Amino acid sequence: MLRSTLVLLIAVTPAFAEPPAYPDKSNLLIVKDAQGKDQPVKTQADWAKRRAHILENMQLVMGPMPDAAKKVPLDPKLIEEVDLPNYVQKKMTIAVEKGDRLPLFLLIPKKRDGNRAYAVHLAECGYVTIAPDYPNMGEYKFDAYKNGYISATMKGIWNHMRCVDFLQTLPEVDGERIGAIGHSLGGHNAIFTGVFDERIKCVVSNCGFCSFPTYMKGKIAGWSHDGYMPLIKTKYELDPAKMPWDFTEAVAAIAPRAFLASAPQKDHNFDMQGVKDCVKAAEPVYKLLGVPEKLKENYPEGDHNFPDETRKVAYEFLDRWLKK
Repeated sequence: MLRSTLVLLIAVTPAFAEPPAYPDKSNLLIVKDAQGKDQPVKTQADWAKRRAHILENMQLVMGPMPDAAKKVPLDPKLIEEVDLPNYVQKKMTIAVEKGDRLPLFLLIPKKRDGNRAYAVHLAECGYVTIAPDYPNMGEYKFDAYKNGYISATMKGIWNHMRCVDFLQTLPEVDGERIGAIGHSLGGHNAIFTGVFDERIKCVVSNCGFCSFPTYMKGKIAGWSHDGYMPLIKTKYELDPAKMPWDFTEAVAAIAPRAFLASAPQKDHNFDMQGVKDCVKAAEPVYKLLGVPEKLKENYPEGDHNFPDETRKVAYEFLDRWLKK
């Protein structure tokens, strides 16, 4: 039922043709001025400018974020409801844009208070959880490219933001305390959605990312197939040095909201040192914004998985920043 996908719990910047380029994506306390010269980031306003450039550069690779005109009424439809001991499981679809309905599971705990079944675990802990399918995975079939998207990644982000819209309509949900957690594919989609949707107040990524130069020793073809961002191959030639953005910047762009990087030491997909590089690069931004305690990292033993002890750390982090 539950896959390695994003789980959501309970001011997007438009893309420009030529946003400023930042060759050193680990130095986040500089921002390009109107003349293209480096200026120090000293204030929140300075960081807001750099953050806007990060989002613009991400959209160069992912394609532009659709504007609000693409929204249609959510029109939620219930397919199946299962009454379980600790929560009610609803299999549903919602309309995410014209001609497209997104399959999802909505889990609502009755009490308000497997390794990868974290939507179930969190529902049992008292969270309302929503687990949507990713494009062309599970029951969800949608050709993003024939429908105007530049990447499946951006289509995933849009769908997840529509899930946040749906969550905020539910009486059981506190719309000011929404988080995102994911493993692997869901781990980086949690980051992407957190970057573009500031309604998400806490993000946990397990086995979800590392810097592009450290991903498979710089061989980033895995990010370029139709399920992700094809421009990484066709435009940026699979060269990390040519990429307009990196995860160093994406992690920092979540600030001042809470972020936990969970990275097992023997993950065969995402290099642990590459995760540490991203966290280290983001630390000065969190300090600048006065919230260093909201950036955390966990490097458990193990491989590309999400076992009990690792989930325990993740759930405690969510509790700290989402529960009253």
